[in-house]
Amino acid sequence: MNTNRKILIVDDEPDIRALVGGILEDEGYEVFHAATHQETFTQIENAKPDLVLLDIWLENSAKDGIGILQDIQELNRDVALPVIMMSGHGNIETAVKALHIGAFDFIEKPFKTERLLLIVTRALEINQLKKENKFLRSNHNVKEERQVVGQSSAAEHLRTIISKVAPTNSRVLLTGQAGVGKDFVARLLHEQSARKDMPFMAVNCGSMHPERFDIELFGCLEGVQGEPERIGLLERSNGGTIFLDEVGDMPYETQGKIVRILQEQRFERIGATVPIDLDIRVIASTSYDLDDLIKQNRFRQDLLYRLNVVSIDVPSLHDRQQDIPLLCEAFSKELCKKSDIEPFSFTTSAMSALIGYEWPGNMRQLRNVIEWLMIMKASTGKTIIELDDLPPDVIANLPKAVSSERSIDLLDMPLKDARASFERDYLAAQIQRFNGNITKAAEAIGMERSALHRKIKTLDIQPHTAKHYLDSDAVMGENVPAEQINKKTG
Repeated sequence: MNTNRKILIVDDEPDIRALVGGILEDEGYEVFHAATHQETFTQIENAKPDLVLLDIWLENSAKDGIGILQDIQELNRDVALPVIMMSGHGNIETAVKALHIGAFDFIEKPFKTERLLLIVTRALEINQLKKENKFLRSNHNVKEERQVVGQSSAAEHLRTIISKVAPTNSRVLLTGQAGVGKDFVARLLHEQSARKDMPFMAVNCGSMHPERFDIELFGCLEGVQGEPERIGLLERSNGGTIFLDEVGDMPYETQGKIVRILQEQRFERIGATVPIDLDIRVIASTSYDLDDLIKQNRFRQDLLYRLNVVSIDVPSLHDRQQDIPLLCEAFSKELCKKSDIEPFSFTTSAMSALIGYEWPGNMRQLRNVIEWLMIMKASTGKTIIELDDLPPDVIANLPKAVSSERSIDLLDMPLKDARASFERDYLAAQIQRFNGNITKAAEAIGMERSALHRKIKTLDIQPHTAKHYLDSDAVMGENVPAEQINKKTG
């Protein structure tokens, strides 16, 4: 039953109001009536309806239905009041005008009961989604809003391109390795757009069964494949954003339907013949090379052209190594707050190990490791993570310079000595990680190449390793300072 859902019927004919009202009351709706412009807004003010059924032609009214619709759209409401237009004398031009002004749908009299109830149900469900989305956003602490964490050049570039692309209505294709956070970027694009108060729907194209894909996406009428009536994700995201995650896994047959929908901006539920106008922003993501899938006849080239209006390559964690301390801090605060425990910190050796790890699973793997640490340490009450506390796979793959843990705890050393000791191990590990390529190591840690050379000399990194670094740099064609070349050749 649809208890507590209020519907206002605006029609100048009492018999029509009584007939429609009876149908809706039988479904559990609370019904109110009006016949003129003044009565309509009196009822809106007093009854605060959830939906309005509005006739276009009204006798003895200061304004007709189109005029009332325009006034309703100008009401100062957080979420617009949905209006379904009714007419026994309607034409295509009038219907298009009503929809353009903001009507949810248009229905001609005489109408079938099932058709009326279907439109009413759909309008109320979609409007409820909009209200819930608005409520969640209004109760979201500003300080906790999503943001790209980090100070690396890759993070700065990602923030910049998101700020430029988000306000537009362009379709976006997000590329990058698995686990880099493409879904996170998609939500950022939505939250920084003009559609931020409208629904955001994510479709995981890789996890949905191909036989269920069309029903979940388009919805269906009751009885189709034994299903109840279903509103699909496209319809539920109308006015907002739909995110097609791992679009390369979308069934090939469905891809053709998406091409047509993007071209025509309308679609039909499965089993239905009445088209539904669509106003959505499409964001897609992939960790595949879609050009390769096209060659394998697994992906449509025309769909790629329509999705790839703006392309954003989301960087891997490998390209954001210097952001790892800030990311660890952010994940720790987020996860520990949810579990109501004190956030933890890391010793320099533990953080050095995390920075030096390869992170094949990218951001997702790092977050999982932080959550694993939280679970393991929660029962102990210990809030400082040491090297031995890290997961075995992280420790097992440490560079030699980091994995040879010193017996002297850095916390027992003076700050100056501890900093120098940490820098020495950290830089040695980074250079080893890049097989001695000074330029790549400098880029990874956000340091000028010449400054890194000076640090190697200042920190007195051992000659046998320093020679390896310089030899490798020379092989790569780097410009090694003359005094260092003389040292290694002398």
